[in-house]
Amino acid sequence: MTDPSASARPVIALAMGDPAGISPELTAKLLVSETVREKAAIIVLGDRRVLEQGAEIAGVPLDLAVAENEDAALAAGTDRHVLVDLGHLDPKDVIPAKATAVGGAFASENFRRALLFAAAGKADAVCFTPFNKQAMRYVNPDYDDENRFVCRVLEWKGAAREFNVLPDIWNARVTSHIPLSQVAAAITEDGILRELRLTCETMRLAGIAEPRIAVAALNPHAGDGGNFGTEEIDILEPAVRRAIAEGLPVDGPWPSDTVFLRSKKGLCNAVLTMYHDQGQIAMKMMGFDLGVTLMGGFPFPICTPAHGTAYDIAGQGIADIGASVEALLLAARIAARRKAAA
Repeated sequence: MTDPSASARPVIALAMGDPAGISPELTAKLLVSETVREKAAIIVLGDRRVLEQGAEIAGVPLDLAVAENEDAALAAGTDRHVLVDLGHLDPKDVIPAKATAVGGAFASENFRRALLFAAAGKADAVCFTPFNKQAMRYVNPDYDDENRFVCRVLEWKGAAREFNVLPDIWNARVTSHIPLSQVAAAITEDGILRELRLTCETMRLAGIAEPRIAVAALNPHAGDGGNFGTEEIDILEPAVRRAIAEGLPVDGPWPSDTVFLRSKKGLCNAVLTMYHDQGQIAMKMMGFDLGVTLMGGFPFPICTPAHGTAYDIAGQGIADIGASVEALLLAARIAARRKAAA
């Protein structure tokens, strides 16, 4: 594998996720995807034995080089994808369809190594197959989501946020993994404006020249003139006015039960929601098998399929790779644009 700057295809560090779910078979299927191969050179971080078991479950043949560390992977050439075999998990220690500390340690180490690899400028993007948050917490007691994990590993102090992405619509959010009882107090004008700026910037990096963002209201019927809450009057509307004054392509706030219909009519290509499920429910209903989670704001793109570890179908070889392919392609597209602009 040559230096990323010398490769026509972006180099993506792919971290294997939770070994008790569908992550091993998804990883194996990604490595034989011609669609992915055309767009990216992949360096996988994980354990050869777990990956081979995933390939057996998926019924696909593996054709990749094996390296003992990241530097050796860079020297292996770009003709084939490369596995960095960390040798840190015997498949016999995996309990299928169960969150365990063993699984959490495996996924955490793969992800940490992939992030540091990209932070050192040796990969252009990071992707990962699904993690299980309970398993991750067994070895990282303060773990709440991947975004904060990345911030800790990279010691990142800048703006960062998760986006959910479908081919025709993006979802950004002001708050994420916090209790619903805390949402209203966490919403501020500055917070909304910060997310709108980051959304515009990230969408343009992904090749969307003209973002059009609809802001979702917090309360039923957008507050109904203050009858059902005043956050729209006191916070959301002023934030939207400030965003428009900055030249950001924003409108709203719109009632959240109809705001996604605006995207179906072609009136917007992104929705900023106030809390996690306000957008996630709509996005997963519209495209569960194609949804991608993108972590924006970092020095390189970080992507994963928006679905979870699917313990209910683990080991059956029927996991759909649609969202995983879309995650790799989005990461490759953003990475390529970053390289071209450098």
